Amino acid sequence: MDEHMNTKTFRIPNIGCDGCIRTIQNELRDVPGVISVQADLATKTVTVAWNDPARWDAIRARLIEINYPPEEPIAL
Repeated sequence: MDEHMNTKTFRIPNIGCDGCIRTIQNELRDVPGVISVQADLATKTVTVAWNDPARWDAIRARLIEINYPPEEPIAL
């Protein structure tokens, strides 16, 4: 495993079915540098792993573009 790999887990409230998960996985895998995408229907969470040239901003933008915006972390 590459020590430069980034990972992020986040909620997507719009996930409602297996089709949603397939769409998210297919779209994010098209982002250059994305290594893996795991999504869980029950918790509506997605974990993405990526290397360069992918950036979180590009991953987030793609999710917003396909109408699955990630829930922003709540600052405490």
